[in-house]
Amino acid sequence: MNNNITYHVSFPKLNIKISLDPILAQIGDITIHWYGVIIAVGFVLAYIYIVSQRKKYNLKIDEISDFTFISSVLAIIFARIYYVVFYPGDFYIKNPQEIIKISNGGIAIYGAAIGGFLGILIFCKIKKRKLLPILDITCIGLTIGQLIGRWGNFVNQEAFGTITNLPWGMASENTNFQTVHPCFLYESIGCFICFLILHFLSNKKLKSGTIFFTYLLIYGTLRIIIESFRTDSLMIPNTPIKVSSLFSAIIILISTTFLIIKNKKTT
Repeated sequence: MNNNITYHVSFPKLNIKISLDPILAQIGDITIHWYGVIIAVGFVLAYIYIVSQRKKYNLKIDEISDFTFISSVLAIIFARIYYVVFYPGDFYIKNPQEIIKISNGGIAIYGAAIGGFLGILIFCKIKKRKLLPILDITCIGLTIGQLIGRWGNFVNQEAFGTITNLPWGMASENTNFQTVHPCFLYESIGCFICFLILHFLSNKKLKSGTIFFTYLLIYGTLRIIIESFRTDSLMIPNTPIKVSSLFSAIIILISTTFLIIKNKKTT
């Protein structure tokens, strides 16, 4: 991906044309990318939401700050590791200095989820708090970060799909000006719907973990659908299998099993 150009993005059938510069500002040797700013905005809004709901889960603000910090650091690290490990070819082997350049794009949500989960697990072990209630509230905040963060993909003109004739098809330099599925938009809308569902469930008296595993079920299903359109997915080496599709199938199986078992226990 080249962030040193201005993208000329259009939605031809909607008669919309937009010029996008991935770089927000250049301050000395420091380059501020829109991608990073958008991710940061999503993070802040997710944090604000979790703080606003803390009483439902008997959490203190300093506890939220603690597990947010730990999980965020690990999420960033694992999001990058996941991307680098599954990136096709040997680009990062030949250019190891590029591994740390996250501002140029190249992170994976499932890697972030793994890192975030480990961070919360570490927090719960240290503070002797129950894991599932914290996962319940955190995953709702995560949907906010996801629905906003995907617009970073729009600015970088990535995470798009196959050619389409649908009214909302998108074209730019990165699509060779062919009209394609704006998959970033699909996921953003899907995560917004997921947020509404989970927020509604949070006002019900449910078993701990129900919201978290419902999130996994919804997002896993959403991601499998979206991956069927995407053309830039990370692949399992030497196979036609998309990493995210496989991971989604696994978490759908796990979450469905958990929800069925929980339901049986309450009947």
